[in-house]
Order: sequence, then structure tokens, then C-alpha cells
Amino acid sequence: MSTDFPQAIDALRTTMDNIVAVSDPEHIRSEIARLSEAAAAPDLWDDVDAAQKVTSELSHYQADLERLQKVIDRIDDLEALVEMAEESDEVAEKQEILDEAEADITKLQKDIADLEIRTLLDGEYDERHAVVTIRSGAGGVDAADFAQMLMRMYLRWAERKGYKTRVLDTSYAEGAGIKSATFEVEAPYAYGTLSVESGTHRLVRISPFDNQGRRQTSFAAVEIIPLIETTDQIEIPEADLKIDVFRSSGPGGQSVNTTDSAVRMTHLPTGIVVSMQDEKSQIQNRAAALRVLQSRLLILRHEEEKAKKDELKGDVKASWGDQMRSYVLQPFQMVKDLRTEHESGNTQAVFDGELDDFINAGIRWRKNIQRDY
Repeated sequence: MSTDFPQAIDALRTTMDNIVAVSDPEHIRSEIARLSEAAAAPDLWDDVDAAQKVTSELSHYQADLERLQKVIDRIDDLEALVEMAEESDEVAEKQEILDEAEADITKLQKDIADLEIRTLLDGEYDERHAVVTIRSGAGGVDAADFAQMLMRMYLRWAERKGYKTRVLDTSYAEGAGIKSATFEVEAPYAYGTLSVESGTHRLVRISPFDNQGRRQTSFAAVEIIPLIETTDQIEIPEADLKIDVFRSSGPGGQSVNTTDSAVRMTHLPTGIVVSMQDEKSQIQNRAAALRVLQSRLLILRHEEEKAKKDELKGDVKASWGDQMRSYVLQPFQMVKDLRTEHESGNTQAVFDGELDDFINAGIRWRKNIQRDY
């Protein structure tokens, strides 16, 4: 057995101590106490949206604290396991215990690495919920199909994490796939986590829509923005908005609503367009569209401020989000991130939502870029 167990355990404890210091368990406990008091209020459910926000935040804070404590306990258990092996007089038993300890170290290293990622999310809006928009690009029907594959991939990822999602708008393409879709991911740090997925995604495969079986390259764009909050104070004059209403529709143009409840909101100064059709009423869709528009204007303002700073520094860098990942299904199978060089040969697993390794590599890559910058 080549593992130096005392050294490995000390390394795990040191990393975990740093994570605990940044995570600030005392702050988490104070938030749990505050939210628990709010959740116990007799009139909590008079405002359903506010109640759901309180209970969701409480659940996530409790899970964060439990996750930290469980890893600390597992390190203690590992240390006790190694001590048990050292006290054993039977060679076979000792070896069996050390093999178990070796496996525990490997699992702990991965779980601690995942926890460490959260400490890297310290951007201005990183702790917000996320609004994800996916648009098909070049590639015709294959691109529309690819956009729908990406939507499913991110929704499956959120489902695996236990995150609540809400589809706000879907524009279906003719034949197959989608032109675009927008959905929310409601979880603390959803924006900071998913923001590294922004950019152009490329798919290479034998087209299922080509009767000659030719290889096709198609593209889709992924946009991640933080969900607006009332404290952000993004005021939009009514004169800056053009609002159109129309009937919601499903795949192939099939009507799913007999009233003009869907809303298309255009911000005239910037040309930003937001469509919403998920809610049942025009008023609800208008409110949802306004919230997403405010979120996009907020991030636009943030990017403009950054661009001005970059210009003053005389070093304007290209966006890290462009052409960021390739999904190759033919002539071989490989998903590769072009920024981090992280790759996986299990393309089906990736499309089924196994994205954590790609996302974690992206967060580390971005932090290194920020440090160098």
C-alpha cells in the first residue's frame, strides 16, 4: 500500500478548513434561523411566490450546512478507520481495512473538490438564480434539433441536482427541434455555476434528417444571465418598450391557447427582444418578460462597465464564451471543451446531464483567467 494515510488525511483537513472558512457556517446558521422564523409565520402562504422563495432558500442553506458537516464527519471516520487498521494484528484484515480507506480517500478528494468549486463563485451576481436561453444557429433543422438536445441536457442536469426549473418560453422550429427556449434554474449560485456554459456549442454527427446520411456540423448559442431582483433597480421607461401580444403555440404551430396571452417585449434602445408564453395570462407573461428583460439589461450594463475598464487598461480580451465546446458523434464520440481541454468519450452521459466535470473545469479556468488578468 503506497498511500501515506496521515499525509493524505492532513491534506484533506487543510483543504476542508479553507472551504469552511470561506463558506462561513455561522452565516449559514444565521440565515437558517432567519428563514426558519419566516417559514413559521402563520401568514407565510398568503403570498405563494414569497413563501416558495423562503422555503427554497431555507432548504438550500440547510443542505449546504449538512454537506459541509458530512464531509468533516467522513474525514473523522477515515482517520478512525486507519487507526483501526494499525491496531489490527491480522494481515488480511488490516489490508482489507486499508483498501477501504484508500477508496474513501478517493471519494473524499472528489467530493471536496466539488465543494471547493463553490468557494470560487464570488462574482457580483454568482449567487443568483439563472435564466438560460438556447438559440439554434447555423445548420438548419440539425441546429434546431441540437438546440433542443442542449435544452434537455441542462434540464436533466438541474434535475440531477434537485434544482427547480421553469420553462418561460419555447419557440418550436418547423419539422423538428426548437428555434429558441428560455427557462429559469432556481437554486443558490445557479448563475455563477452555469455562467461558464455561455457561448457557442457545436455538434458534428451524421444527420438523421439527411436521406444521404451525410455528416453535418450545426451550432447553437447558450446565454446565461442572472435573475433580476427588486433591489437591482433597473428602471425602463414605458416609451422604450414595444409590446406585442399573440397566441401561445406548441410544436408544429398547434394552438395551445385560444387567447392572445403570449407577450413579445422589445427594448427599443438596445433591440433586445424577450418572448414569454408559459404563463396563462397576458399580465403574468408581461411581468415575466419584463423581469427577464431587466436581467439582460443588468448584465449588459455590467459588461459595458467592464469593457470601459478594459479599454482604459489598453488590453481588451476576446470573450471566453465563444466557440466553447464541441460535441462530436461521428466519426468518433467525444465531447471536448475548447477552453479547458476537458473531454469525455461518453457523449450519451453528457447529453443526459452529466456536466459537473465540465462545469467545474470551466469555473477553475475562469478563475485562473481572472487572476492572470
